[in-house]
This record gives sequence, structure tokens and C-alpha cells, in this order.
Amino acid sequence: MANVSLEERLALAISIAEEAGQMIRHARDQQSFSQRLKAGIELVTDVDVAVDKLISERLDAHFPGEARLSEELSPEEALHNPAEQLWVVDPIDGTVNFAQGLRHVAVSIGWIEQGVGKVGVVHAPFLNETFSAAQGLGAFCNQRSIAPSHAVSLDNTLVATGFPYDKAARKALLPRLEAALTHCQDVRRNGSAALDICDVACGRLDAYYETVSPWDFVAGWVIAREAGARVGHLVNIPKEVPADLYPEQLLITTPKVYDAMAKLLKESDR
Repeated sequence: MANVSLEERLALAISIAEEAGQMIRHARDQQSFSQRLKAGIELVTDVDVAVDKLISERLDAHFPGEARLSEELSPEEALHNPAEQLWVVDPIDGTVNFAQGLRHVAVSIGWIEQGVGKVGVVHAPFLNETFSAAQGLGAFCNQRSIAPSHAVSLDNTLVATGFPYDKAARKALLPRLEAALTHCQDVRRNGSAALDICDVACGRLDAYYETVSPWDFVAGWVIAREAGARVGHLVNIPKEVPADLYPEQLLITTPKVYDAMAKLLKESDR
């Protein structure tokens, strides 16, 4: 199915994400999953691995031979050796939320072709929402068109961010957090980067900044850009890495506050 249309890819990605969401809901209902720490700091459950396996099997069946980059089963080397066609998957974005019984949990499936993100699906099984987009086809939540907010100044900008699992790395982020709390309306920390980005795309939030992993943001990035939000980075991107796959210091905002938000965050580092 190498020559399948974007519409067909999007429809299949939605179907796969929603099937994965059913597995996630069932696992929480049964409360039968095990938990462990990856690298001593990052929570992972056996549901993450099972859902990742399900998504991989479905993608293999429909798109045999296309490369995948996923949190649980694929190496991060794909960041520096991106395939011509690459699926970027997070089986459960918000694993801590999932384990704790919180609702901000998402399945994230993105597709990149020749370094450009072209399909994005973020399904939130406990919120009954599916965000979706494909290049040139608009962005949607539950099949309804979405667009970012009309915020025009920082003082009415509601900002989302997140923090790394490594507690030692959090202190360096405090100046940016203080700047956002001082100059913006307020800050939210919901625990799912994919859903934070989608919330900017649909106008619930006005800005989001964070450093994450590729699987956390690729699908949401496509959705936000297609909705009309502005997407970018607060640092220069290495020449060998596609911008749509580079996860460092992301900034996604409603269009009119991007420049002011970027300036605020950069100046807080000084």
C-alpha cells in the first residue's frame, strides 16, 4: 500500500488508534496491568508494550516494510537516520496518568514522508476525543473542524508545559516557568504532550512549550499546523534532522502570540 492516498492513511491511522484506545480502556477497567521503571525513572506498564505491539501489527498489515519509531519497541537512532516513510508512535502518551486513573491519556500515531509530517492522529480514550489531520486536508476533533484561539497578547495566553522524569533536570526549567507564570494568564500541566498540542490546535490552550521525544509530539505537530497554529523550535535544528522530527524546545502557539512567547522564553534563560 505504498501508494495509498493521505485520506486512506489517515482513515487507517484513526481506526488503529481507536482500536488501541479500546485496549487501554479495557486494561484500566480490569486493573490487571503491571508497572516498572524504565531507566530507573520513567514509568512503563505492560499495557504500553501490548498496545505498541497491536499498533505495530496493524501498521505492518497495511503498510509492510515502512519504518516505525515507537517509544516501546523501536530504537531512537531513527531520529538521525530518518526513513523515507516513517510511522512515529506513542502507544500511551501519559503513562503516569493512565496508571493513576487520570483522564489525560492518548494514543499518538504520526506519519512522516521524506522528513515532512503528513498524517497525525491523537486519540484520547477517556475523553472520547479523536484529533486528526493530514497535510492539506484540515484538522479535526471527532470529525469537526478545529482552529486555534484568537489570543493576541501574553497576558491572556494560557500556557501548557511539562517536565522531564529526571528530577535533576527540572531546576533548569524553572526560569521559563516563572516567566510564563509572571507574564501569561496561567500555566497548565496535564501530563500528555500530544493532548497539550491538540488543545492548542483547537483553542483550549494558547501556547505549549517543552522538550519531549519524537513519539510524543509528531502527530500533534501535524494536527496543530494543519489547524492553523504556529509550530517551531526555540533552538536551531541540526541539519541532519528533519524539523518535523526534532523534539528539542518545541513551541506551538496560536499565531499571534508566537513571537512574543518565543522572546519571553528565550530571554528567561539569560
